[in-house]
Amino acid sequence: MIKINAISIPLKHNENTVKSAAAKAIGQSADSISNIVILKKSLDARKKSDIHYVVTVAAEVKNESAVLKKCKNTEKYTPYSPLNVPKSSLKNRPVVVGFGPAGIFAALILAKAGAKPLVLERGEDADSRRKKTDLFWQSGILDEECNVQFGEGGAGAFSDGKLNTGTHSPLIRQVLKELADCGAPSEILYQAKPHIGTDKLLVTVKNIREKIKALGGEVLFGAKLCDFEAKNGRLCSCTYLKSGEKHTVETNNLVLASGHSARDIFRLLLNKGILIEQKAFSLGMRIEHLQSDLNRSMYGENAPSELLPPADYRLAVHLEDGRGVYTFCMCPGGKVVASASERETIVTNGMSYYSRSGENANSAVLVGITPEDFGDSSPLAGAELQRGIEKAAFCKAGGKYLAPCTTVGKLLGKRTNFEIGKVKPTYLPGTAYTDPREYLPEYAVESIKLALPMFTSKIACFGDEEAVLTGPETRSSSPVRITRSESLESVSVKGLYPCGEGAGYAGGIISSAVDGIRCSMAILEKT
Repeated sequence: MIKINAISIPLKHNENTVKSAAAKAIGQSADSISNIVILKKSLDARKKSDIHYVVTVAAEVKNESAVLKKCKNTEKYTPYSPLNVPKSSLKNRPVVVGFGPAGIFAALILAKAGAKPLVLERGEDADSRRKKTDLFWQSGILDEECNVQFGEGGAGAFSDGKLNTGTHSPLIRQVLKELADCGAPSEILYQAKPHIGTDKLLVTVKNIREKIKALGGEVLFGAKLCDFEAKNGRLCSCTYLKSGEKHTVETNNLVLASGHSARDIFRLLLNKGILIEQKAFSLGMRIEHLQSDLNRSMYGENAPSELLPPADYRLAVHLEDGRGVYTFCMCPGGKVVASASERETIVTNGMSYYSRSGENANSAVLVGITPEDFGDSSPLAGAELQRGIEKAAFCKAGGKYLAPCTTVGKLLGKRTNFEIGKVKPTYLPGTAYTDPREYLPEYAVESIKLALPMFTSKIACFGDEEAVLTGPETRSSSPVRITRSESLESVSVKGLYPCGEGAGYAGGIISSAVDGIRCSMAILEKT
């Protein structure tokens, strides 16, 4: 088979349409192609009068050698080859802490190797977790061990399930294939911006868990890492707390994939002498528009809405003072969700279901900050900055887990009064008007004020004075990096593998999953 790149196809298409377009792209007749598979598909909406898809395909073509020589938009197609997982020779079973993307894929690879990994997840299984989050959103009753941050699937489970990444790794295909095999929509294998949606992602995660168990792994929920021991600089055991009782496990390999919100784990590591560094992260608010307004901004007034997906975007600007402001975790047809993991704090995140059929679109508008902004040299100063903002937001909005909100018009001084208009906040348990300066640093508020008009020049609905801003968004990435060596082990203790977003080595579902695979393969390949 050969790969044919950059083929334009209409919004309404089928297999024959794609085959005809592919044949035309290489100057052949449609009957010269006997088989065709879409490898990548993206929407091109740069010209509103000519919105179409662009695809890359693999095709079986007559006279392949001649076509490859003649057509510059072709190359030899190399089929996907799954990762070769070596058979485990570990003396003690490895332990994986955390069952988010990094921990899930670390455990899956170790299970495939026959290593029978033990997974410790402080939160609960997906179904129980969903009940806990629904209870929090409806009534403000928070379980600090099982919430949007902690539980089966990790923080990414309550998002849009976005699978696009800026990283480049041959392991990405492995991750997508595993997800599709376990219930994710098959189109994630070729979409340029693949997403699963929270509803389908939770089902997929449960199926992967059952696969790990069938391969000999064990997954314990409500099991929280509370200690570990090392001898001669080498990990020898870890201890976890479950149902009020402590249990110690002998192990020489522990994948620490506890997530960006496990502040108690950061503190444990610091107390145990593990090297931790401050790391830059971002903070800001969530902006909500009407999805219909966004669609008009992106596609134009006359776009065939029945053929187009809900519009999305990704924006970034650099201000004169050097700060960057950007949109993050954009959720078409989604909602803003309460994501606190500590009592009397407010944290926001965005979430969409697979259909992306909600009335509002939302994304974080984030300001990049560096350790120079932390005001303290402690490795945990970034986490304390986050906590201070989250607590201030809780207090200033009146408590009861109401989130502070404002409108674009009010923030930019174009409206003297705060009033909810056509854009209704989706955050539950509810919102209360609060000046962002009451809980965010002044530099963050001013940066967002400067960035919004710049965003408006690119997407008109950012200038909507009735667009709602709800905050704070503080957990976009980890505020620390747990320093590791080229072997992917902690530089302080051999056999301890800091992994994924919480350890400071990933940023999203896919890159975290890839890091989980890398850490598990590092364990297997050294034995």
